[in-house]
Amino acid sequence: MEKSKKALPIMLATALATTPFVIAPQSASAITDISIDPDDDEAGESTKYTIEFTLEEDLKSGDKIYVKFPKQFDIDSDIDEDDIDADFKVKEVSVSGREITIKVGEKLEADDEISFDITDGITNPDDKGTYSIEIRTSNESKETEDVKITSGSSSNSGSKKGSSDDYSVDIDDTTEKKETQYEIGPIKLDDKLVKGDWITVTFPSSDMLPSKISKDDVDINEYEPDSVSVSGKKVEIKVPSKVDGKKELTLKFYKSAGIKNPSAGDKYTIDVKWDGVTYQSEKFDIKKSGSSSSSSTASDFTVSLSDSSAGARTSYTFEADFGKTELKADSEVIIEFPSSDMIPGYLNPDDFRINGKTVRKVGSSGNKISLTTPYNFSSSKTVKVDIDFNAWITNPKSAGDYTLKMTVDGKTATSKTFRINGAGAVTPTPTPTPTPTTPGTPAPANNSTATITLTNTAVGKQTGVNIAVKAFGAPLVKQRDFIEVVFPVGYKVPAYIAPASVSVNGVAASFVAVRGQNVLVYPAQDIAAGTGANIVIGAAANIVNPAAKNTYTINVFSSEEKGLLFGRAVGVGVPQPAQPAQPAPQQPQQPQQPQQPQTAVPANAALFKVNNKSFTLHGKVYPLQEAPYLANGNTTMVPAQFFKEAMALTTQWNNQTVAIIKGRTVVRFTVDSNKAYVGSQEFTLPAPVALKNGMPMVPIRFVTDNLGYKVGWDAKTSSVFVYQ
Repeated sequence: MEKSKKALPIMLATALATTPFVIAPQSASAITDISIDPDDDEAGESTKYTIEFTLEEDLKSGDKIYVKFPKQFDIDSDIDEDDIDADFKVKEVSVSGREITIKVGEKLEADDEISFDITDGITNPDDKGTYSIEIRTSNESKETEDVKITSGSSSNSGSKKGSSDDYSVDIDDTTEKKETQYEIGPIKLDDKLVKGDWITVTFPSSDMLPSKISKDDVDINEYEPDSVSVSGKKVEIKVPSKVDGKKELTLKFYKSAGIKNPSAGDKYTIDVKWDGVTYQSEKFDIKKSGSSSSSSTASDFTVSLSDSSAGARTSYTFEADFGKTELKADSEVIIEFPSSDMIPGYLNPDDFRINGKTVRKVGSSGNKISLTTPYNFSSSKTVKVDIDFNAWITNPKSAGDYTLKMTVDGKTATSKTFRINGAGAVTPTPTPTPTPTTPGTPAPANNSTATITLTNTAVGKQTGVNIAVKAFGAPLVKQRDFIEVVFPVGYKVPAYIAPASVSVNGVAASFVAVRGQNVLVYPAQDIAAGTGANIVIGAAANIVNPAAKNTYTINVFSSEEKGLLFGRAVGVGVPQPAQPAQPAPQQPQQPQQPQQPQTAVPANAALFKVNNKSFTLHGKVYPLQEAPYLANGNTTMVPAQFFKEAMALTTQWNNQTVAIIKGRTVVRFTVDSNKAYVGSQEFTLPAPVALKNGMPMVPIRFVTDNLGYKVGWDAKTSSVFVYQ
C-alpha cells in the first residue's frame, strides 16, 4: 500500500508538471528482525532454510521477496512453489543464479511478521565459515543476515539435533490426521526461561495447526502461558511468571487445541526455539488409519446401577484401567453421560468418591461431570468412581443400551454397554435419608459483623472494594485456597486483575483469577480457621460500579467452606446502607398464607405479573421464558429462571429436577411431583412442579418462605414483588 505524502508547494508542483524528473528517488525502507536458520548447518549438506523478518512497507499481491545466497552455495534452478512453505499465499517462485524470487499472492501489511521455509534445493558450502545471505522486497532495500556453517556434527548454529539430549514427543493417538494431544519434552535448556519472552514451536506442517489456539489448551511446565499465537506451522508461546527461571521445559497441547497428526509414511520431528537456540525432538512415527497404534482409549469398563429402570434415580459404580496414565492428586476426571437431563441442577462433592476418597470439587457442563481428586489422593492407574444415590443422578428416560465415557489426563475410556429397562417407567422417588456429617466438617463462622465498603460510590465509576471477614470456618492454605468475591449484575469486572492491585491482610495476593462476575483471590499467606482477613481490591483492579443508582449486594465465599460466608449491600449513587448482621438461618416450614398487601415496594425488589413473560428489577424489564400463572386458583407458579435472574439465587434446572440454593440450604423439586425437599426434609407442595416448553414452573411461596424472602403486592402496577 502506497504511503501518503505531504502536499507539494504550488510552485514546485507546477515545475514538476513541466520538467522531467531528475530528483534522485528516496531510498526504500529496510526490513527488520531478520532470522535465517538452516535445518542442518553442516558443510556440503542439502538442507531446509527457515527465513523470518518483519516488513517495514506494505506488499500487495504480485510484489516480490528476494533471497540471494553467496556464490559458495549450490541453488537448484528448479525450485518452485512446492518447495516454499510460507505463512502467506505464494503466487509464483523463480530462480536466477543464486537468487530465489517469491511472488506474493496476497496483500501483506507493514509490521507483519513474515515466515517461510525453503524446503528443498539449497546445498551448504563445502567449507565451514560465516556466510551473508541477502533479503529484500519490491519496496525495501536489501539487508543481510550471517549464517554459520560448520564442518562436522558439532553445531555452532544453536540447533541441537541427533544428540543424546534430544527430547521425546508423546502423542496420545498416532493415527494419521487424528486430532490428539501432544506432549513435548522435557527439554534441557541452555538458558533459563524468562517471563514475557516467547518460545517458538515448529510443527512438521501448517496443515496440522488450527488458525488459533487458546492459551487454556496449552501448558508450559504445567502452567497456563500468558499468550499463544499461530502462524503457518509455528506456534508462539509467551512465558508466564510461574515458570520464570526454569532451565527445563515441557509443553503440552491438549486435544482441545485442535492439532491434527500429519500423513503417515514419514518420520517427523518438532523444533522448539528459545533464546536463539533451536532444540530438535527425537523422530516419531505416524501410522495409517486402521493400523495398530497407541490409542488414547483405555480398557472398557462395566457400569453397575442400583436401579436400571428408565428415568429412575440411581447410584453408579464403575472402574477403568488407564494403562500408563496415572490419576494424581488435585487432578480432574471427566465423566460423560448419555444426556444432560440425567444430571441434577446441584451437585454435592460428598456424593462422589474416587478410589474410596471423597472428591474435592464437582462441577457439570451439559452431559459431563468433572470430579477433582483431593490433595491426599494416591496416584493410581486404576480409577474407580462411586456416585451415591443421594447425588440424584437419574437414568435415561427411554429404555435401551447406553455407554459412559471417563477421561483422565486426555485419555478416554468407554464403558461396555449397560441396559436401561422399561420404556418410560419411572420408579417412585424414595425419601432420602439425612447424609451423615463428615468428620472434621467446619462449623460456619460468625460473620454477622463483617463489612463490605466501596472507595467510590459514584455510578459508572472505577472503585476499590474493602472487605472485612471476621472469621473463616476452615483454614486457607496460601497459594492453593481462595476467597471468592461475587459482584452482582451491573458491575463491570475486567477479565484480568493484577495480583499487585489486591491485598490480603496487607500482603499482595499470590494470584487473582476472574470468572465472569466472580473474583478469586489466592492469599500469599496461610489463614487459620477462626481468624479473619481484610481484603482490599484497589481501584487499579479496574472494577466499575453499575450505571444505575441503586443498592447492590456483594457476596463472599471461600474455597474451603460450603455456602455463603456473608453478603452485604452497598449503595451506588445513593447513601451507603447500614450493614445489618446476617440473619440466623430459618428452619424449613410449610408454605404460609400470603402476607397482607403492601404498597411500599423496596428498591431491591423484583416484580412480576401473572400471565406476563417479564419481570422488573432496579427499574429495568427483563424477559422470562414462560409467564407466571395461578395453579389451583391460589398458588402462584413462576419459572425457575426467575429465582436465578431476578433473585440472584444459585438455581440449576433441567427437564426433570430443580435445585435452588442459598448459603447452606438447598431446596429441590422434581418435575410432575408435588413433593419437595429442603435439605433432607420432605414437604408436600400445594401444586406439583410443571414443565412448560422446557422450563420448570415452581410455587414461589414455598421457596421464599424457606429461604427467608418476603412477598408483597403492588396495587399501583398490579404486580407481585419479592424482596429480602
